[in-house]
Amino acid sequence: MGGRRRVTLRAFVEEVADGSRSITVYAPERDDTLARHFETRGATVDHEPLPDDGSGGFVVVADDGEFVGSLPRRDARRLFSPDASDLELGSETGVELPMNLLADTTFVAFDRRKLLAASREIEDRAYRQGRGTLRVGFQSQSALASQREGYEMLTRETDLDVHVYVSADWDSAVPGATVHAEAAEEIGQFWLVVFDGGGDDRQACALLAEATDDEPGSFRGFWTYDPGRVAALDSYLAETY
Repeated sequence: MGGRRRVTLRAFVEEVADGSRSITVYAPERDDTLARHFETRGATVDHEPLPDDGSGGFVVVADDGEFVGSLPRRDARRLFSPDASDLELGSETGVELPMNLLADTTFVAFDRRKLLAASREIEDRAYRQGRGTLRVGFQSQSALASQREGYEMLTRETDLDVHVYVSADWDSAVPGATVHAEAAEEIGQFWLVVFDGGGDDRQACALLAEATDDEPGSFRGFWTYDPGRVAALDSYLAETY
């Protein structure tokens, strides 16, 4: 007899992995590179020929057969090579990644640079909203130390309630933030950024990624703009830690 899946950070990833999102690429020629990237994220990919009108084609996203949205193919490709240096907190010139249409599918083999770019997009959204709760988790103390000033700036310049999750042996404060130094194994395994939207469901978003053994520096996880999923992840962290 099957039972309810025990709530853990990994359970959130598995729930998203059980979904069914499909991608159709409309372009003059098959884009094998783009297809490989989508397929590693658990989505099915189809190609539909399109006359070459100079636009490069477009991508259509569907979830369980229902239309989600579309975007230019060139914008979809940008997702896999974002320049993290362009995504600085509070920047008005930051790159807008096409993450909303591609959310809620699992990804694998994403490296730290791409995850950092996705994290900065969420943190910048929280910065611009200026209120609400932002939860961030680090796999190592060195990762937190390298980004500590950014979170100090968030607490200093906004009304955000910032919570930082790190391994139990962290013994330093992050001024203005609540630090959760935890012995739980999953805290050291997951990269997480969760923003509750600050009272606006349209701003709610989250990233959750677990390091994999496939290759050094690769991750499996998801990002989401679904306010219900964000709220569930936020509640789990608040109630568990």
